Amino acid sequence: MGILVWLGALVSFIGLIGLVWCIVIVWKAKSSGKSDDELKASIQKVMPLNSGALFLSVIGLIMVVMGIVFS
Repeated sequence: MGILVWLGALVSFIGLIGLVWCIVIVWKAKSSGKSDDELKASIQKVMPLNSGALFLSVIGLIMVVMGIVFS
């Protein structure tokens, strides 16, 4: 079950990288001085990526916990 812990940590880390990437994209869009409609469109494009990255992080953490419980 040790492999499940390390695999879960990897999946969680990939999700964390995705979350940071989404933050950077929105931060750049906010600081670029776009209009409200353009900013809203940029944020709406990032939302599915943000949700996917959050999902990966949660699944990775669940894998880590399951690996610890079952070992």
